[in-house]
Amino acid sequence: MSDIVTLGTLLRLARDTVANPREGATTVLSFAPNRQALWLMFALVVVISLMMGEIVALITEFTTGPLTDPFQQSPLMLGLVQAAFLYLMIHAMHRIGRYFGGTGNLQEAALLVIWLQFIFICIQLVQIAALVILPPVAGLITILAIALFFWLLVNFVAVLHGFTSLGRVFVVTFLSAFGMLILLSMILSALGLAVPAA
Repeated sequence: MSDIVTLGTLLRLARDTVANPREGATTVLSFAPNRQALWLMFALVVVISLMMGEIVALITEFTTGPLTDPFQQSPLMLGLVQAAFLYLMIHAMHRIGRYFGGTGNLQEAALLVIWLQFIFICIQLVQIAALVILPPVAGLITILAIALFFWLLVNFVAVLHGFTSLGRVFVVTFLSAFGMLILLSMILSALGLAVPAA
């Protein structure tokens, strides 16, 4: 685990993971942190992601006017929703993958989801720079980030569960995403909120 403590090493591994997702996922899984460290990392990426989101919101508000999105008006609520989303993703990747014959465990699923979130924190930093320097590019980065998210997720699921069948990987990924959306919608409804329309 000591080989991955520096920011430079993390950034290089993030770059390598984007270039070769399966090799990157295998490298990340080899570190195997203990449960306490794992959930500390989970909390850390949620907090950092929330901070990045607040910076993006401030820049957007400065350039386009006040925001009315209830999630942006309540950082605590946004953080809880984001934590719930990641938590549901971890369990969906683990449970649905195991249902289809996968071999990954819950802690490995958590580690890969945390790593996926770290990569997108890096992308958020690029997006913030684009918003300041060249705003139209920020929208393109968002589109590319969505495509990258699914590409990485598919490869992470394959490595996590040892799947070699591309069809099985896509089924598990699709069902995981679908299940997360349903459960997240139920949570938001219970809180009296709704997912903002696109």
